[in-house]
Amino acid sequence: MTTFDTNLTPAELKQETAQLFLKKRLLSFVLPAAVLAYMAYVFVAFDVAGLWQRASLENARTLVSDSYSYKTHVTRDNRSGAVSVAIEGERKGAYPEGTAPDWVSLGETTVIDLEDGHRVTFGPETIEYAIPGYGTVRATPSRSAGVQAELPAGEVPEWINSSKNRLAITTDAGRLTVTRNRAEVFRYFTGWELFFFTLDSPYYGLGVGELLQRAAGGEAGAILHDVWTNKMWRHQDVAWAIAETLLMAFLGTFGAGLIALPLAFAATRNFMPFAPLRFAMRRLFDFVRGVDSLIWTVVLARAFGPGPLTGALAILVTDTGTFGKIFSEALENVDEKQIEGVASTGAKPAQRYRFGVIPQITPVLLSQLLYFLESNTRSATIIGAITGGGIGLLLTQAIITQKDWEEVAYYITLIILMVMLMDWISGWLRRRLITGETGSSKRKARAGKAMLLP
Repeated sequence: MTTFDTNLTPAELKQETAQLFLKKRLLSFVLPAAVLAYMAYVFVAFDVAGLWQRASLENARTLVSDSYSYKTHVTRDNRSGAVSVAIEGERKGAYPEGTAPDWVSLGETTVIDLEDGHRVTFGPETIEYAIPGYGTVRATPSRSAGVQAELPAGEVPEWINSSKNRLAITTDAGRLTVTRNRAEVFRYFTGWELFFFTLDSPYYGLGVGELLQRAAGGEAGAILHDVWTNKMWRHQDVAWAIAETLLMAFLGTFGAGLIALPLAFAATRNFMPFAPLRFAMRRLFDFVRGVDSLIWTVVLARAFGPGPLTGALAILVTDTGTFGKIFSEALENVDEKQIEGVASTGAKPAQRYRFGVIPQITPVLLSQLLYFLESNTRSATIIGAITGGGIGLLLTQAIITQKDWEEVAYYITLIILMVMLMDWISGWLRRRLITGETGSSKRKARAGKAMLLP
């Protein structure tokens, strides 16, 4: 608030007012200028221009498409001439020997129909790719001469990359890669193939209606077993990993709450008159919560080895300091009259705490515990990637391989659903335990309000 001296002359008052408005105008100019200068510094320091130049939109497009589609590999060993077909190029997704999808014709000369006129032919010596509107590309691999490519006359388009040892062609219909040792065709399809049944399952390729008929006929257990033990998508391992992640969050959160509550009494002025102990306890809380849980994860993994229990301990150590501070502040704000009322009945000190203190801070305890349980569910995912447990480990492995990005999308989807579920459960428990509100009570309250309305 700005005040003026009433004893000033009109001229002095006018001068002081002008100076005040000048300061405000300068301030309104200096602050935006400082923000712009800082943004310019960030732009240069983080090399934003270079980052944009290094970015590859083609790689980004491929990454996004890999998350919702799968690719089938048709591979020929140029040394032996053997041709194999596998989904995502994995042995677990390989077609049985001598079999292939209907767009691949196996034989001495293998023909791969990529549709819309795109056709790849694996001949005995030469690989050909007929591209509509461009012509036919031929490649002859040789261990001594590398890859000899024959391209149609004219300028080589950007989607063809040819060198002495490698030929790569990328079109909307698929991709062809030829090296000295092998030739490989990738064809993309939308969806998550083999999500329920692998190729060796007797239920692969069956429709929903036929599966329901077989389940009704007594094969429900076998169908569920094939889904549960799927070697490509590993549903059994994923379910166990999610359980480990939730267990890490639960043990770490509630273990920290159990340890922090009694220690919080020693950090409060109204329950701990001995100042040195109170000071030491507060500094202990500052120390354990001042170090991030990821740092504690690395330290504890060094001491106890990798595993879900190490992740739970890391969460426990960090949250003990946080809960200690929160609980001690709640204890310092309790109503002394309730404690005196319990004491007037002849209650012992432990009973005073139990019936005079705990009921007052219970809403704070439960709300913070449930909130941190929800938050630690996300943290346990990252911690699991470091300690070697939970869904975080599977996600990290899938990212490192850079092979099956639909598997990465699957794990990310499960993590989001897990967090949403924990959020819903946390909110429901908070309403039930803190406010005592249930679905039936809310309906009764709404009905009562309706009856009161004219």
